[in-house]
Amino acid sequence: MKNPDITLLNTEILSDNWYTLNKVTYSVLKKNGTTETQSREAYDRGNGAVILLYNKASNTVILTRQFRLPTYINGNPTGMLIEACAGLLDNDNPEDCIKRETEEETGYKISSVQKVFEAYMSPGSVTEILYFFIAEYSSEMKINDGGGLEEEGENIEVLELTFEESLKMIDTGEIKDAKTMMLLQHLRIKGIM
Repeated sequence: MKNPDITLLNTEILSDNWYTLNKVTYSVLKKNGTTETQSREAYDRGNGAVILLYNKASNTVILTRQFRLPTYINGNPTGMLIEACAGLLDNDNPEDCIKRETEEETGYKISSVQKVFEAYMSPGSVTEILYFFIAEYSSEMKINDGGGLEEEGENIEVLELTFEESLKMIDTGEIKDAKTMMLLQHLRIKGIM
């Protein structure tokens, strides 16, 4: 059900070079009964999915490391970010997407995933909703080296870390990616690891 207090008046595409940056003008019916017109920019890059692979027997998790330009521009001296495996849905459903991304990025072929929640990651400016998953992995599931797709310009390093080491990396600032921190904390809070 749409919010009756909001009326979209105009949407102007500011850029559609990589994804779409829109300037949206809308009216808001305020609590005092007056109407106010506002404009905001919203970046639409589609929705995505993220997964944390874990192994209870070895007490390990699989993470990735790759260059992320926005972090480099904003003070990350190397631009490298340690993250849980993730990707855009494109035209897939979230479960199919994350299985595909897991194989491409980490080299593990998983058949069973568990959805744990959905979240807007930056709702002040980005439309994306992210679907969060976890899945158990074993060495038998490793079918290739991972690393992403060359044709997509991906150059991903696969990391297998102990669960405790990954939690310490949050404390030291080595892991600064919100989706990764959320999934690691989920495993901890739920007593999975």
